[in-house]
Amino acid sequence: MNYRRLGSAGIKLSELSLGAWVTYGGQVGEDVATKCMSKAYELGVNFFDNAEAYAHGNAEVVMGNVIKKLGWKREDIVVSSKVFWGGHGPNDEGLSRKHIYEACRRSLKRLQLDYLDLFFCHRPDPDTPIEETVRAMDDLVHQGLVLYWGTSEWSGAEIMRAHGIARELGLTPPQLEQPQYNMLHRERVEKEYLPLYREIGLGTTTWSPLLSGLLSGKYNKEIPAGTRASLEGYGWLKENVITPENIAKVKALEPMAKELGCTMAQLALAWARRNENVSTVITGATRPEQVEENMKSLDYVSSLTANVMERINGILGNKPDLSIGD
Repeated sequence: MNYRRLGSAGIKLSELSLGAWVTYGGQVGEDVATKCMSKAYELGVNFFDNAEAYAHGNAEVVMGNVIKKLGWKREDIVVSSKVFWGGHGPNDEGLSRKHIYEACRRSLKRLQLDYLDLFFCHRPDPDTPIEETVRAMDDLVHQGLVLYWGTSEWSGAEIMRAHGIARELGLTPPQLEQPQYNMLHRERVEKEYLPLYREIGLGTTTWSPLLSGLLSGKYNKEIPAGTRASLEGYGWLKENVITPENIAKVKALEPMAKELGCTMAQLALAWARRNENVSTVITGATRPEQVEENMKSLDYVSSLTANVMERINGILGNKPDLSIGD
């Protein structure tokens, strides 16, 4: 396992990491989470991602219990959470000073930690002035509850505005963004954020490298029982992600994976890791064997030569045109 700096920040994250979205406290229980996290740690993973919204807080409870049970040294792991969707009350969601203050403390309690390494604003909040959000995050940093803060699925313009406000007021600026990034979702990471990597040293912790399992090829014939797409509340996957056009692209990529000697999932993970502007690729797993298979994708990054990448781009047909401005 190699470790990459989170943009211009000093902290280093394993190039592949483990996230709790959907799985912990929902799809899998604490025993399975323990096995998956233990296997990931054994293979060099040091970053574990979470959020207040995952399984309504239960994902943080499970992760906190696992960390305590395994007795890991705090300095050996990087733990994150996110704030936005906390509940149903008028002040239980969004990025107001009140919700940020309360959400951080609740997350720490569930995770059984004294501080968060990374804390993300899970989405932009049109109802809260960005300055209020920046000041609230800066407060958490000065209180020692958060070490680094950032955003998730914010536009480049919104991130730059938050960064500019922080610099103008002498506050801690956002240093990281957690965007979706995979073979079928590329524009934001590869084009929109390009100036931010250079100008503010933005780091990225990318999510959904397998596009909810589509890029593993498991939906090529049908939707298997027990998979994410079969869960209640995930009908949008079948409508927007598991489309005939996307499945056709995955099928066209399968011979390339076979040629390289890896699985489709490993090809997709190696492809995402190859981008030098990606600090870490967040993976998910419901069993330890899956964790091990995901980590082996790192063996194939060097196989993705310029020629191979050109062939992949020919199949995908979605490489952002960097010669055209927005």
